[in-house]
This record gives sequence, C-alpha cells and structure tokens, in this order.
Amino acid sequence: MTTQKKIRLAALLSVMGPGVIAGLSDDDPAGITTYSQLGAKFGYQMLWVLVISTIALILFQDLGARIGVVTRQGLIGLVRQKYGARSGTLSAVALLVANFGTLTAEFAGIAAAGQLFGYSRFITVPAAALVVSFLVLRGSFARVEKVFFLLSAVFIAYVVAGFMAHPNWGKALHGVVVPSMPFTHDAIYIATATLGTTLAPWGLAFIQSYAVDKRLTRDDLKLLRVDVWTGSLLTGIIGFFVIVTCAATLNKEGAITITDAAQAARALEPLAGTLAKALFAVGLVGAALLAASILPLSTAYSVGDLTGQPAALDDGPKDAPLFYATFGAMTFFAAGLILLPGVPLIRVLVLTQILNAILLLPLLFFMYGISRDTRLMGEFTSTARMRFIYGIIIALVSICVVALLWFTVNP
Repeated sequence: MTTQKKIRLAALLSVMGPGVIAGLSDDDPAGITTYSQLGAKFGYQMLWVLVISTIALILFQDLGARIGVVTRQGLIGLVRQKYGARSGTLSAVALLVANFGTLTAEFAGIAAAGQLFGYSRFITVPAAALVVSFLVLRGSFARVEKVFFLLSAVFIAYVVAGFMAHPNWGKALHGVVVPSMPFTHDAIYIATATLGTTLAPWGLAFIQSYAVDKRLTRDDLKLLRVDVWTGSLLTGIIGFFVIVTCAATLNKEGAITITDAAQAARALEPLAGTLAKALFAVGLVGAALLAASILPLSTAYSVGDLTGQPAALDDGPKDAPLFYATFGAMTFFAAGLILLPGVPLIRVLVLTQILNAILLLPLLFFMYGISRDTRLMGEFTSTARMRFIYGIIIALVSICVVALLWFTVNP
C-alpha cells in the first residue's frame, strides 16, 4: 500500500464513527423483530420496502451529520434556536419519553435473549445496565467509540445465520427490485413499521450530536459521507439477512406469527439448527447492548442541547452533571421497569411506537427547514434538487405515519 493510500485510510478511520454506529444501532431488538415479522409473514415479497427505508436513512443521516458538523450544535438545540423555546422543549420532552420506552424494549430484548441461553432476566438485565453505565460513565470518547465498534461487529452473526438458512437468492433479488405487496392491513402495517424502525427519531438526533462530540470539521465532510453511507448500507444489509433467514425458514414452514426476535430465534432451531438459533440470539444481545448504550446517550445529548449545558463524553461528571445524570437515570429506570412484575410491557411498547411516529414527522420538517437556512448552513445549504428529494421522503413518511396511527388505533 502506498503512503498516499495509507494517509487516506488513516483519515477515513479517524472520521468513521457517527454513521456506522448510528446506522447499526437502528438494528435494535425492535428493528430485528420487525424484519423477522416481515420475512416470516411475507417471505421475500416485500424486501423492496427495506430498500426504500435504507435510502431514506442514508439521506437523512447524511443531512443530520452535515448539519452537526456545519453548525456545531445538536438537533434539539437548533430546533430551539430556529423555531423557539416551546418547539425545542416539546421536541426534547417527546424524545425523552419515546427514548425511555424504546430503551425499555432494548432491555426486554436482552432479557429475552438471555432466557434463550437459560439465564434469568434478574441476572442479564442488571448486568447489561451495569456494563452500559460503566462503559459510558467511566470512559473517554475514544474508548467508548471503540467499544461501540466492537459491539457492532456482532451483527455478522445475522449474515452467517442467513447463509445457513439456504434462502432462495433468486426470489430474494426479485423481492428487492420488483415492488409488490398485498393491500391488506398486515402488509401495510409491517411496511410502515419497517420504515419507522429504520428511520428512528433518536437515531437522527444521535448522529448529529455525535458528530459534534467527535469534533469533526467541515474538512471532514467528504469522509464523513463515506462513513454515513457505510453505516446506513450495513443497516440495510443486516435487515436483508434477517428477512431472508425468516423467509427461508419460518415462512417456508408456515410459522408466520412472530411477536419478538427471541421467538424467531427459538423457531429457527428445528428448521435451521441449533447454531442458527444461537447466532440469531447472539446478534440480538449485541444489538440490544449497542442500542441500550446509544439511546440514553442520545437523550443526554438532547437534554444538554436544550439547556445549553455541557454534553460531551470527554467531559467528566463534574463538568457535565446533567449529561451524566440523564444517562444514568434513563438506564436505571428502564432496566428497573423490566424487573417489575406485572408491568404491561406490550402497552408500553405500543405507546412508544405511536410517540416515535408522531415525533418523526416534526423532526424531519425541522431538519428540512434547517438545511435550507443560509444563516445556519452557509455554503452547505441544501440544493433545490435535494430539497425536492427530502420533500418526497417526508411525504412518504407522512403517509406511513398516518397509516401506522390508523392501524394502531383500529387493529
């Protein structure tokens, strides 16, 4: 390798992080469950929905990272600055509540995956909460980022499980490039859920704040775009292998009712073997741990943005007390909720899904408005062509959100 290539590689590695970590954290237990349901119920037919979702993720993650680098502010702080304190506060409160419910789902995923290996939730959930807290509360930015990358590597388990399931690659390719779906309640609901779980509000807020925390500059934007595209494409690839795994096994055998990712892993054992089940479960644990680290971090960034308080991993607890207190409180109460007997977890998750859907649209509109603000973005203001593309995606998301809310209220 020439010296010039080594320099380019070193520069790329120094910038990488926001896109890959934010993208792969979208493949959390809720996302894995949605992809499992899509594959189990509809086989390869609706893989094209994942393609559209991945394209939307690429464009808005790219926009969020660019806004963060150019303005040096997080999303909630910019919303407060451009649209007023009320909009900023309402967005932050809604994001906090939605993130708490989603974080509860991550710990539920850890509990379910642990039970597949014979471990009680009273062991796995507290252990996971302690690991996540120790990682973020005691580590520097560079150290935390390395652990995030390490956790991201576990997603290779889904790729291996996909090949072990021996899918029909011809049908999978057809499902990717040929749009087709039955116009039924279940099909429209799962298509909407796929878009929603891929383009998550907390992921949009996180990537912008994380780019700021990493202290990236405008000179890093080209390499950052490579990072964002890589992370978003990997997110779509992981989702693809989850779908084809379930399509080749569960759908083929008629086992189409999946309520969570752990159930999908259990169902794989008699169809694809014990190793496939173990790989699916290991991927679930890694996905849950990564998301359980990112969600309270995203919330802590947003609270810091709103209040103007320090919000950076390289700041110690004494320098950024609100940032660390928010992270610790989110983790403690979400993990504790999973351990309480009789908690209506399904109701919590449904309400969280509704709130996430409600929150996603205004955040996309806010990002659209910020992107065209020359005072904030200067020479990096979005072009007319990109604004048109953003508008198409927002219109599509609007239709999906309305459909999701309708089908949630009228099951």
